[in-house]
Amino acid sequence: MTPANHDLLRNPVKVWDPFVRIFHWSLVGCVLLNQFVLEAGETAHQWAGYIACALVLARVAWGFVGSRHARFADFFPTPGRLSAHLKAVRQGRHPQYLGHNPVAALMMLGLMLLILLLGGSGWLQGTDAFFGEEWLMELHEVLANGLLLAAGLHAAAALVMGRLERVGLVRAMITGVKQSY
Repeated sequence: MTPANHDLLRNPVKVWDPFVRIFHWSLVGCVLLNQFVLEAGETAHQWAGYIACALVLARVAWGFVGSRHARFADFFPTPGRLSAHLKAVRQGRHPQYLGHNPVAALMMLGLMLLILLLGGSGWLQGTDAFFGEEWLMELHEVLANGLLLAAGLHAAAALVMGRLERVGLVRAMITGVKQSY
């Protein structure tokens, strides 16, 4: 998708459907619970991880059949899209997109991959073949820390880019509507 004309966002534009918004905030909840509230390795921690993986898998399916801006075809970060977006930003321009910009799309896909890798490494720790394997526990911890770092960067970027682009990005993930201010 090409960047939206700035005037297109002067009026409210419905962008994120209820599924995308519920997915997003449910995944945030699972990650925060597992990182800061639930005890690692306990049943609740495992279930929160499984729910997070199920959410990601549902989001992947929604990326093919969901609403316009939820579909991967709308925002998939191809090399051409990434290059054009980064070139514009380097030139001091901040093109607006109705859906994800290419860098945000890359981050979103990376976050979802980290969730699935965490789920897989956590599940493997409970199997007979890998139970008690130190390297796997360390990998799981590194992935968890990487997820937390990436999620923090994602949240900070949404705030900063929202200010630079003059668009309520966080508000849009709550209401589903994007608009310039």
